[in-house]
Amino acid sequence: MNDQSSFDLERAGPAGKTRGHGVDKLHSSHANHGSATPDEHELIVRDVRFDRNHRSPRWWHSNDPVATAWYNSVSASLPRGEAFFIDTLRNFRDDLPPKLAREVKAFTTQEINHTREHVAFNRLVSAHGYNVESIEQGIQAMLDLTEGRPKEFNLAITIALEHFAAMISRQLLVDPRYLDGADKVAADVWRWHATEEIEHKGLVYDVWLHATRDWSGWKRYKTRALVAALITRKYFGNRIRDAIGLLEQDGFSRRKAKWKLYAFLWWKPGMMRRMFLEWAAILMPGFHPWNRDDRALISKFDSPYSDAVMPAE
Repeated sequence: MNDQSSFDLERAGPAGKTRGHGVDKLHSSHANHGSATPDEHELIVRDVRFDRNHRSPRWWHSNDPVATAWYNSVSASLPRGEAFFIDTLRNFRDDLPPKLAREVKAFTTQEINHTREHVAFNRLVSAHGYNVESIEQGIQAMLDLTEGRPKEFNLAITIALEHFAAMISRQLLVDPRYLDGADKVAADVWRWHATEEIEHKGLVYDVWLHATRDWSGWKRYKTRALVAALITRKYFGNRIRDAIGLLEQDGFSRRKAKWKLYAFLWWKPGMMRRMFLEWAAILMPGFHPWNRDDRALISKFDSPYSDAVMPAE
């Protein structure tokens, strides 16, 4: 594959067409660097603080220890992960065009707010007697492996993790069954977080397009696809391991915990099964998070938080 053909493939649109002539207005101003982010799309900071006096039950999701363990495992991983995203983007902010720099600032504030609320959520999990410190330590150990790596490599890791976050968020917002029966305050935390994950899902990728603008299309594609494949196995493997550990704290045998968790993830409700093809898109030439336009999901779930919405500066 020569550089020009790989250049075109890396910037291909949702239907496999190279951006440029004949592209609809939604994407026109982004054609030069391959972004599919809608021209008029903006990030909004929703400074939402959930009820600190509310005490969710131990099995806050439908009185189901398996569902609760999965979401608790994900939540416990978020504070350190989101700090990594912020630190990674900090390495690029001085070289960004003004609009992208403003979006990075809004993204950073969103992630700080997510961290604040999930730290509070994780305290409730700990108050029920669960030990989540090992989960936090495991995330830190994984992130320690990025020390000394090129900043573009860490940006590729962030792309992969943000892709996962956007996929999970889309599932939560599209299909209310995923949070049916959950404690109301806990469910609201996840829906609010999911809304902002959808909203900023393309930001890190657009920073990547700018930061690697001098790379060949083949180098750019190879790096992001390889990192995505590697980090997928690591991240989801650790989330499953940690959810099983939480179930063992509830008295499940390791074998039973593993069987029940796999059934939850792959059979019913089967979020992992439903997300597989969407995840695989990151391995394809022409990938961009906004190849799927999810803005309707943001509008649908924005109204409950209208009093707390502040436009990004």
